[in-house]
Amino acid sequence: MKKILASVAAAAVMVGAGTAAQAETRQERSEARLAEMLEGYQAGEPVNCINAIRSNRLTVLPHVGLVYDAGDTIYVARATNPNMLDSDDVPVIERYSSQLCRNDVMRTFDRYSPSFSGALFLENFVPYHKVDNGEG
Repeated sequence: MKKILASVAAAAVMVGAGTAAQAETRQERSEARLAEMLEGYQAGEPVNCINAIRSNRLTVLPHVGLVYDAGDTIYVARATNPNMLDSDDVPVIERYSSQLCRNDVMRTFDRYSPSFSGALFLENFVPYHKVDNGEG
């Protein structure tokens, strides 16, 4: 009986380790995608709110946060708990003004069912401005 329990415990640890490794891999992929998006851009001072009129320019990076492409500026707002933001989550944002602010009420819903999947809390938006490299 002890051998069976030890085997079950060992299997549970292996499954848990595999899940942690997968989550790490998903976050690393999103971080790599973000790095590609920000290539040629330089970070500015973080802000609480941004003018985000076109919602089709908002991208969800699973296990990272939200990215808004405003042309020459890309805004990145990291989730305070990035592990809660999955690729199957669709954010629904209740805005209180024409701007998108870090303290707007943000809920996530599962992409494949109408069920609530969580709340989204963001850090400040960091603007990344396109760098003029002098090439003509």
